[in-house]
Amino acid sequence: MRQSAKGFTLIELMIVVAVVAILAAIAYPSYQEYVMRSRRVEGQSMLNDAAARMERWRAQNGSYPQPSTDTDYQKLMARGRSSENGYYTLTVEATPTAYTLTAERALAQQADTRCGNFTLDSTGKKGMAPGTPGTAADCWR
Repeated sequence: MRQSAKGFTLIELMIVVAVVAILAAIAYPSYQEYVMRSRRVEGQSMLNDAAARMERWRAQNGSYPQPSTDTDYQKLMARGRSSENGYYTLTVEATPTAYTLTAERALAQQADTRCGNFTLDSTGKKGMAPGTPGTAADCWR
């Protein structure tokens, strides 16, 4: 008696490869959006932390700080100008009575085309920096 061949045929193998490719083509963009969204939270967290530190400074000194050098930022924020993983950079525009904080995209987060740079001011208004994509309602979640 003759034994039958065991294993996969080339056609079966190509079908499996095609199915895996289709699944990857669907899953990868969703994964990328999830990663970008999780990095946005880092920028928002940095702004909220900076706002709390600005308010604490004002309560102790009577006016908001006006950082202009990296040393000044280091005194204000524990990490200086960068967020925890470096995906956002903090910029402070301040007067003695008001401030606007901006989280500018950096590193891989610059590829985020859905949401741009975040802003937070002394009144607590959350927004998006002019000239960057997204709206506060969509991006500040």
